[in-house]
Amino acid sequence: MVTNGTNGAHPHALTELCEEGDRLYATALRTGRITRSAVEAAPCLMEFALLQPDPEDANLLRPVPPAVALAQRLHPLEREISERRRMSVTLADAFEPFMALSAQETATTDSSITVLEGLDRINAALDLATTQCRTEMLTVQPSGRRRPEHRLVEGLERDKPLIERGVRIRTLYQHTARYSPDRLGYVDQFVNAKVEYRTIDELVERLIICDETVAFIPIRDDRQVALELRHPGLVSYLIKVFEFMWSRAVPLNVGAPYETAPDGITDIQHSIAKLLIEGHVDEAIARRLGMNVRTCRAHIAKLATALGSGSRAQLGFLIAQSGILNTDDPAQGGDGTP
Repeated sequence: MVTNGTNGAHPHALTELCEEGDRLYATALRTGRITRSAVEAAPCLMEFALLQPDPEDANLLRPVPPAVALAQRLHPLEREISERRRMSVTLADAFEPFMALSAQETATTDSSITVLEGLDRINAALDLATTQCRTEMLTVQPSGRRRPEHRLVEGLERDKPLIERGVRIRTLYQHTARYSPDRLGYVDQFVNAKVEYRTIDELVERLIICDETVAFIPIRDDRQVALELRHPGLVSYLIKVFEFMWSRAVPLNVGAPYETAPDGITDIQHSIAKLLIEGHVDEAIARRLGMNVRTCRAHIAKLATALGSGSRAQLGFLIAQSGILNTDDPAQGGDGTP
């Protein structure tokens, strides 16, 4: 927590800036400098080393370039990753004598589906799978609020060794990830590697697949219980699901998925309209599209304005009547056969 000696607590984590800090840092970047008195309300800017003294005027501060500031913030995380990797090697050596016994036991039991209960056990299984991954890892990562710092460490810890071994990684996010500084900062760590990122409007749940051999899916909303799937048929099916979504997604570094369509309604508002017609409440729509409820309701209000709706009940009728959800895409139709 950052502390303001004048006004008391100035609370927020090291992975975010307060609203005033955001505004002042942006101002400093635009103008090239800012007065010391102007930043007294946001001591986090100096705490995070986002500003530095102006060599020409002691009353002024200059902004540290975002790329430099990000590298400074990530350095301790990378050091922690290296320490954890050394610890993982030690743990692997300690458990090696038991691996043969475990292999004998699983040979006589059905291990194609394993229930993993608790984050420690889930993470241990993921660590083992990614350590053994040699060709490609596919991941689906639904968006949400900013990722906690420990989640960023875990992601870097798993992905960096894979990339160093030449493993290809393909990751699907929701379109809202394009506006998450944490997400974009994480992606920037691997711009020159065999990594591809795409976004799509709606994702249901997290999915990780390694080498077409093992897949992981959560089975509870709190993600405290997951399934480890090694059945070839199930893994093959999940790969087809991933490829279906991947083919309809937009590369993260190109495109503008929220542009306004000819009918005056953005793509994200089309997605919200579809979920409204299906009967989903605001909270469920926000969760499925990876945004907070307030943002979701703002889009619903804009949709209502565009269609001339005066009430929530009328909005559903106008969506259906307007024909905005009609599509000529044959992929949306079909004869009902599996």
